[in-house]
Amino acid sequence: MNAFCKLLGAASACLFVSSAALAEDQEFAGNYQLISATRKIVDTGQIEDTFGKKPKGLAMYGKDGHFVILITYDGRPKPESIDKMTDQQRADLHRMMTAYGGTYTYDGSKVVHHLDLSWNEVWAGTTNIRDVQRDGDRIIYVARPAPFASDGKMSVVTLVWEKMK
Repeated sequence: MNAFCKLLGAASACLFVSSAALAEDQEFAGNYQLISATRKIVDTGQIEDTFGKKPKGLAMYGKDGHFVILITYDGRPKPESIDKMTDQQRADLHRMMTAYGGTYTYDGSKVVHHLDLSWNEVWAGTTNIRDVQRDGDRIIYVARPAPFASDGKMSVVTLVWEKMK
């Protein structure tokens, strides 16, 4: 009987932890607008705007565990039209954006992205981890040090997102 009670207690604890994690995920799910993006270059300590002064971004986290993120840099060129766009303009537009999606898990202190697709094929099939701080409707991502996509410099990127209502 004692072993049964211990097993029942362990099962109840697992259900409670699973329910708490699920509630945390459900609260995290939603659509977010990018507020700011900076990066700290590890070697120099220099802090700069990651995607220009006024980047645009949308992060969508579904309750089903799927996500997609799209960020466009400030100051992107606007070609005259699609049919008159040059290859250089296409390359510039691609260079001034980031986009990826897949599945995610959130545990209250970090979000783990499992990338199924990416604008940068090097990222497809990888996992990235963002430490997360919450401030009301805002979430603040702090990436682990990694080579920055545009210049390869080891950087820590901080993104501030605000939940859309």
